[in-house]
Amino acid sequence: MAPKPHLPRFGYPKSGAVMGFLPDVHRNHTTAFMSEFTGTFLFLFFALSIVQVVHTPPPTNSHAGPDLLGIFLISLGFGTSVAINVWLFYRVSGGMFNPAVTLTLLLVGAVPTTRACVVVVAQILGAIAASAVVSALFPGSMAVNCRLGDGTSIARGLFIEMFTTAELSFSVIMLAAIKHKATFLAPIGIGLALFIGNMCSVYYSGAGVNPVRAFGPDVVDHSFPGYHWIYWIGPFLGSFLAAGFYYLLEAFDWKTANPGQDYDDLETQMITPSKKTDRPNVAHSGLSGMDKASSDKEGLNARPHLNDQGTSVPEHRQREAF
Repeated sequence: MAPKPHLPRFGYPKSGAVMGFLPDVHRNHTTAFMSEFTGTFLFLFFALSIVQVVHTPPPTNSHAGPDLLGIFLISLGFGTSVAINVWLFYRVSGGMFNPAVTLTLLLVGAVPTTRACVVVVAQILGAIAASAVVSALFPGSMAVNCRLGDGTSIARGLFIEMFTTAELSFSVIMLAAIKHKATFLAPIGIGLALFIGNMCSVYYSGAGVNPVRAFGPDVVDHSFPGYHWIYWIGPFLGSFLAAGFYYLLEAFDWKTANPGQDYDDLETQMITPSKKTDRPNVAHSGLSGMDKASSDKEGLNARPHLNDQGTSVPEHRQREAF
């Protein structure tokens, strides 16, 4: 019998246990349905939002609409900056740089509570320091504060912040927290998630997508709008939304819905179950913070056990293959 995919360490429901009463084929189809619905929603939400930005008419007292080049450059700047710096620091501290992302990783068990508190304090101080240096180095008044755009209500701004942060947070879970062969490329995907989030929200909400991104400039500028709270509550709601959706996928044992995505052709040939099963073998994955010794002890190896699949591959060939 093919082994079940292993689990993160921090105690949420075992993979497949919650919806284990469903036949495997129905559970996998349900998982695929949820995935495609959510993916299609997010894809079109961000794409259509950008179309809306492009076609937004100018305010009645202005002859100019959205500054599309400016929006693009701002989004590109945030996306590339976070990608580069996550790549630099993710092996040291995780490269979170965002209390909402830290909360997401705390919720899924990838970051312990003490570490989360420590890094959030560091993120707040780092944002204030960066804002102060920018204010001191560049001439003119601060022009980097998050503010709602013309016609954007507080409620709209709140939900824009929630959805854009949810996309960013879910990308962190799937690309960085869950280890797989492309984890080393996670900073690119995370940067692109922030890029697309900024593209659709800069004009309307100022694109916080990160509480300290809004907080730092306002501290330095001594200017807090009455709705500043949306730049905290919105992203935190996005964190809960992303983590909650991941828990839902875990309840349906999502790793068996579309198996083999982390295998190359050689591994697919070598790791073929001896008999057909409704629970196909999948590439095992695990959340960050787990060393090999502890994962071996708990049966949570990041790679499949070849001998468990009924194969007779010699041990030295197993090492070569992986």
